[in-house]
Amino acid sequence: MIDITAIAERLDEAARTASATPQLEEPISLEEAYAVQAASLERRYARGEKRIGIKMGLTSRAKMTQMGVEEVIWGRLTDAMLVEDGDTIDFPAYVHPRVEPEIAFLLDRPLTGRVTPMQALEAVAAIAPALEIIDSRYENFKFSLTDVIADNSSSSNFVVGPWSDPHRDFSNLGLILRLSGVVKQIGSSAAILGDPIRSLVAAARLTSEAGEPLQAGDIVLAGGATAAEALSPGQHVQVAIQNLGSANFRTSEHFEERD
Repeated sequence: MIDITAIAERLDEAARTASATPQLEEPISLEEAYAVQAASLERRYARGEKRIGIKMGLTSRAKMTQMGVEEVIWGRLTDAMLVEDGDTIDFPAYVHPRVEPEIAFLLDRPLTGRVTPMQALEAVAAIAPALEIIDSRYENFKFSLTDVIADNSSSSNFVVGPWSDPHRDFSNLGLILRLSGVVKQIGSSAAILGDPIRSLVAAARLTSEAGEPLQAGDIVLAGGATAAEALSPGQHVQVAIQNLGSANFRTSEHFEERD
């Protein structure tokens, strides 16, 4: 039996102090990895953070193939992880920061269990362009699938742009990710499971199975629409999504060398 509490404490401390930590010493199951994630988040809740939604991961077929899995993964979002659109993040607060362009859903009613795409869409109050700042806390940016899940699916912070009416076709919207004005990624929302609404369908099922069904007011990040880009100090990061607008943030100039 693994010590879920001890691993959760180690990963939480690594995230809190922006300190790299070794990979998990022995293989663990998916169920154990999610148990570690839940225990780690409980430590955050005890410090006053509140759960406000979830993020989805491995939502591209290429990433699934790369990791050898057929199921998406998920992690929790808290109010302390939300960065205001246009704000500046403190670069030394991260270990291996990267950014992914995403679409965010805002729910106006609970969404539980196995649902159809139509039922999922009926629960959506608004959609928005978003950026997820991911940050694996493992040394040398090396990890297994269960390492990632235990580490809250590498979630760190996120930025949400202006909310829009969801009753439009968002299945194949063009998007551009720029770092300091330089185009780094060009993609489409269709890269998210072929249609981002499928990610929300999966989110409803997985969170219900975990005993934490989606609630009204929850934000759901649908998953990365392109490969992640590594961040550096002093950058302006922006995603522009067709018909939805843009979201952006900056990284601070300060940098500290780490072992």
